[in-house]
Amino acid sequence: MEFQINIVLAAVGLAFIFESLPYFLAPDAVKRLMVRVIGTPPFSLRLVGLAGMVAGLALIAFSRFIG
Repeated sequence: MEFQINIVLAAVGLAFIFESLPYFLAPDAVKRLMVRVIGTPPFSLRLVGLAGMVAGLALIAFSRFIG
């Protein structure tokens, strides 16, 4: 298996696009969400982050399985 920088760059670019969509489509909603996030306990934020990482890893594993 050889390292393919084009795939890495495409994945990072896609991540930038998806991460930027809420700021472009609904900036006021993002501001309201950030106010709520400030009051959220760190443990809850860590759980959400962990769930996102596990979901991403599962999606990557699934894509490798079917491809």
